[in-house]
Amino acid sequence: MQPSDREFVPAGGEGQWPAHVLQGAPALITYIDRQRRFRFASAAHGSWVKLDPKRIVGRTVDEVMDAWSLRQAGACLDQALAGEAAVYEGELFAEPARRYVHGNFQPDFDDDGQVRGVFTVFVDITERHALETRLRESEQRMNGAFQHAPIGMALVTPGGFMLRVNDALCQMLGYDEQELLSMSLIDLTHPDDLATSRELSRSLREGDRETYQLEKRYIHRDGRSVHVLLSVSVVRGVGGEPFQAIAQIMDISQRKAYEEALFRERELAEVTLRSIGDAVITTDLNHRITSLNPIAEAMTGWSHAEAVGRPMSEVFRLMDSRTRQPLHNPLLDAIARDAIVELKGNAVLLHRNGFETPIEDSAASIHDHAGSVIGGVLVFHDVSETRALALKMAHLAQHDTLTGLPNRSLLQSRLEQVLVATVRRHDQAALLHIDLDHFKLINDTLGHAAGDDLLRAFAAHLREHLRNEDTVSRVGGDEFVVLLSHVDGRTGASQLCEKLMRTWQASSASRMAEFNIGFSVGISVYPDDASDAETMLRNADIAAYEVKVHGRNGYRFFTPSMSERPAARLRIEQELRKALRRGDLQLYYQPKVDARDDSIVGAEALLRWQVDGREVYVPDEFIPVAEESGLIVPIGEWVLREACRQAGEWYRAGRPIVVAVNVSAPQFQHPDFHATLQAALAEADLPPSLIELELTERMVMSAGDQSRALMQRIKDLGVSMALDDFGTGYCSLSYLKYFPIDALKIDRTFVRDIAADADNAAITDAIITMAHGLDMIVVAEGVETPAQAEHLRRAGCSLLQGFLFGPAMPASEFERQLTAA
Repeated sequence: MQPSDREFVPAGGEGQWPAHVLQGAPALITYIDRQRRFRFASAAHGSWVKLDPKRIVGRTVDEVMDAWSLRQAGACLDQALAGEAAVYEGELFAEPARRYVHGNFQPDFDDDGQVRGVFTVFVDITERHALETRLRESEQRMNGAFQHAPIGMALVTPGGFMLRVNDALCQMLGYDEQELLSMSLIDLTHPDDLATSRELSRSLREGDRETYQLEKRYIHRDGRSVHVLLSVSVVRGVGGEPFQAIAQIMDISQRKAYEEALFRERELAEVTLRSIGDAVITTDLNHRITSLNPIAEAMTGWSHAEAVGRPMSEVFRLMDSRTRQPLHNPLLDAIARDAIVELKGNAVLLHRNGFETPIEDSAASIHDHAGSVIGGVLVFHDVSETRALALKMAHLAQHDTLTGLPNRSLLQSRLEQVLVATVRRHDQAALLHIDLDHFKLINDTLGHAAGDDLLRAFAAHLREHLRNEDTVSRVGGDEFVVLLSHVDGRTGASQLCEKLMRTWQASSASRMAEFNIGFSVGISVYPDDASDAETMLRNADIAAYEVKVHGRNGYRFFTPSMSERPAARLRIEQELRKALRRGDLQLYYQPKVDARDDSIVGAEALLRWQVDGREVYVPDEFIPVAEESGLIVPIGEWVLREACRQAGEWYRAGRPIVVAVNVSAPQFQHPDFHATLQAALAEADLPPSLIELELTERMVMSAGDQSRALMQRIKDLGVSMALDDFGTGYCSLSYLKYFPIDALKIDRTFVRDIAADADNAAITDAIITMAHGLDMIVVAEGVETPAQAEHLRRAGCSLLQGFLFGPAMPASEFERQLTAA
């Protein structure tokens, strides 16, 4: 039996809902039985879908509902009839009554738990849905604008943490989105900008402002600074409290770089204008002053502050020095013609106080970025001293500034003149190329001021002992050339050389600070040795080189055979480079024995150049070439590594001996020498005490404190040092205590005549006694006879070395001798 509307209640209800309540509800309410027939329909159907509820009751859903609506919500009805509640939200009812609804399908169960119907409630949410749709579309537009904005965007909490960030900000700072969302903008802020950022954020939170803009720096993930323009706007809640903030972040790093570059350009221009020697005045198009640099202030008498805005004619007044008439200002023409205009050479600038200054100047127009003339610039300078300066420059161009002597240019000119005159007179001329010996030692030990004093003293010495018609020239650091305009052949030239040397040795300057400074002279005679000026200069230089190679402090005349030696040196250098690459260099070892029992306790490593057992060049031939060419540094490094390697083998074989290695001055003074020594010891796994470095007196003295510091670092490694060829150099005994020397090697020249020459014996005995007093070991080299060895033993010499105990030999032969000992 079908219940009436008034009797209708939900199944299982605890009471009855009056029909008028259901009829008055602002919703479509129905009850549909298992046969899909409407058993109840609320009055709202009449106003919603224009259907009389009475005409709906008793009819099936398919009869009442349009097909489109059934397709939309029919599945939910079927689900509810199957016993499962369903919810539908969407459009229902065909036009013109289409609505957007929220519908509930609630099964109604009988006492046996069987579905006997479905209770439906539809609420019209068309207006809410439209509002939500517009809101969603607005959010989508906002999200799109936010996410794809070309500048960085962030949604920030009042505490500064980021709720949302866009791709541009991620790319700008180098972080991905999740990393940024775990950070705050303050975390990313450069430390120098923190105070300002925090103060502005505080004012935003406390309502002092609604927005702010700030140029600041963030720290990129890679550590660099990113300059940004930050714009922040607050979003407040209904109560006025700060809810969120929108941060717009524009990368202005490139702009900042341009600004910095422009600032530097302006600073450079400003500094340049203030520091250049010329006066500079600029004006606008109306010829009014816009700037003066300090030189222009001094030359016109107007300060920058006083002159700016005044007419050019009032500040810059010109007069013709000859006619005394006013001169036309060239700047006016430069602006009018848009060209560079030069001032005539007879112009005089009138100072504000009346005095005159002859000047030279040029004027030009100034353009803006579009190329339009916007003013002019006038550059001028005082030329009152130009003539005197020109004369001085002409003198400087031909004379040495330190000694006042003619330089190479003037010497060349005079030499050519002398040779022409010599041909005319059927006479002879001579050229002396003079090098001061060991001049570098003075510079390095006593300083450049002492070196300059020595050069001036030597120049004065040469001038004092030469004729007025002869020319003395300084052509290099310690190189002088004397041109004898006429001379009695080689005899006259040699007599002059001997005189110069004799008088120089007698002077106080030659004995500067205990150094006995001599000089080497190479002589070429015209026309015997050369036919032109260039050849004379070259031949004298070659002859001077020969003197230096053979001991210095003397003179030699050029001979044709000397010309072959530069070519020979070049050949040796080229072959030496190949030998170093091919491994043709070898180390020989000469024994050092204990003076008490002649047992082998050490060896000196000596360099040999051999191919297939044949000596290519002796050390005296190729080592000077290596030093001149710079090859001595890589060769010395190889020697050091090879000596360490060999000493390491003997050490690990149970035969530890001290191996001495000679070190050249260029190698010792090389910045990497200490590191090379460390590396050689490490590679050979050699105790440092088994290596000894042999240094020359000159090397130790040449760099003074610098040598001492390096030697102390070597000493700290545990490497010992010996002073080689002691007694042949210029080392004062008083200096020895300042250097960490372990041993002195007495030069073979003292040992050779020790038994026959009382003076040599006395010197040797004194050296040994002095060395023992300084707690140093004494090594005598060049010991060849038992008599020499016996004298040295009695004198207290520690170690002996020489042919008496064995020559230098290959490592294998030395090892056999070491094993047999």
